[in-house]
Amino acid sequence: MDSEIGRFPRLFQAVESVPGLTWPTMTFTGEMTLWLGKLEVKIKQVGRGHTKGDTIVYLPSQNTCFSGDLVEADAACYTGDAYLADWPQTLDNLAAMKFDKLVPGRGPALLTPAEVQKGLAYTRDFVSTLYQSAQEAVAQGMDLNATMKHTRKAMDPKFGQVFIYEHCLPFDVTRAHDEASGIRDPRIWTAERDQQMWHELQKA
Repeated sequence: MDSEIGRFPRLFQAVESVPGLTWPTMTFTGEMTLWLGKLEVKIKQVGRGHTKGDTIVYLPSQNTCFSGDLVEADAACYTGDAYLADWPQTLDNLAAMKFDKLVPGRGPALLTPAEVQKGLAYTRDFVSTLYQSAQEAVAQGMDLNATMKHTRKAMDPKFGQVFIYEHCLPFDVTRAHDEASGIRDPRIWTAERDQQMWHELQKA
């Protein structure tokens, strides 16, 4: 919760007054096991990717994983708060767990081991293509606007048709440009920063 509030301060003004907001009373590091009656539920951190604190939930008895936005299926990945250099290794860590089924952050449930591997490969391709494009652009001294145009050349043919692609891409490219420029941790998305991003990207 503190992480969300810190990254999006404009969305959480007077946060204590938000009705129905449930604050966590339990934390964990690494892995935690819960029991819902006789059902074992494991919560595990497998590495950074979509955010600093990515966490999966899985059911050992059913070999089923709920990955959150670490994995997407036929949808754009939102990477505005991501660790793009880390994300592929985190997906490898997830793949090594060999789940039979996986519920991604967006898109259809992946109901066979083959579909799970396909979803992991799709997500890896999306974030790797994005980050590699940004690295190429930064190496050539491109600003954010030019980086967007360069990235589209690689991204649009493969991902331009998927769900929420156009919505995510400005934030994705901005974060990728930052990380490729040496800004290791995602910057806070303030209203002013949003406006600066749109101003840069709308230049001719």
